[in-house]
Amino acid sequence: MRAKNKPAKLRIFRALFLALTLISIHTESYALPETSAVPGGLIVIPLGRNKSRPEVKFNKSRIMVVWNNKTWYAIVGIPLNMKPGHHTISIHNGKKKQTIPFIVKHKSYPTQYITLKNKRMVNPGAKDMKKIGQDRKRIKRALRNWYEKQGIDLLFNKPVSGRYSSRFGLRRFFNKQPRKPHSGLDIAAGKGSLIHAPASGKIIETGRYFFNGNTVFIDHGQGLVSMYSHLDTIKAAVGEDIRKGDVIGTVGMTGRVTGPHLHWSVSLNNTMIDPSLFLKPEDRPPRAK
Repeated sequence: MRAKNKPAKLRIFRALFLALTLISIHTESYALPETSAVPGGLIVIPLGRNKSRPEVKFNKSRIMVVWNNKTWYAIVGIPLNMKPGHHTISIHNGKKKQTIPFIVKHKSYPTQYITLKNKRMVNPGAKDMKKIGQDRKRIKRALRNWYEKQGIDLLFNKPVSGRYSSRFGLRRFFNKQPRKPHSGLDIAAGKGSLIHAPASGKIIETGRYFFNGNTVFIDHGQGLVSMYSHLDTIKAAVGEDIRKGDVIGTVGMTGRVTGPHLHWSVSLNNTMIDPSLFLKPEDRPPRAK
């Protein structure tokens, strides 16, 4: 009799485990980031109240989906080079497929001119270019990482105290030569200032890069990855689980810099977006005049 009861007990156990898992997913709710439907911004799209989490894609990339106030939401990062106009996300929920449209608005970013004494940081040599190529592969791999996680904290702390010295999205010229737009926020701080994790996550990459200097990558889950560059020292190891507020390094001036500061980038669905969208209003850079 005991042997016959085992399958029934196993089915009951599995059903209870599934029910508890669904309850934990549907009760763990975090604040949503602010929508800014412009290039370099993000948009929060409601998906409905399905029992299971739908799978969402945009530009062939998987999209973060979170549960908030009894509704599923897609959190979509918008590339800096995306043209304004109508776009769509694709949703798969079991056998059901659909698309939801959204509109990206126009935004102009200011221009910034920077003069560097180290000419190699503007026009690298052949040996430097080999290193830069290796760096790009490592960075792309880190930003593409997908870490399955529920209960993602989307309200970040500012990682270091200091004034904002360069905004996100600036159209940059180094020694009067055009380069890619600024993909993060720069926070000026004294060399050796402690840098704290703005939210919990896992360290997925660290290293010394040609342009970025000493850098740490944190995976916060579901395609949300943050990057901390130009560090003096790295105080975190790959594979380490970290909590909000943990020290991950100190401010420095390694790589392409004009002075000590933290370059902070945030990537969502493999797209660099404005980190300030995850900050409390009082911690954001002042509005441009």
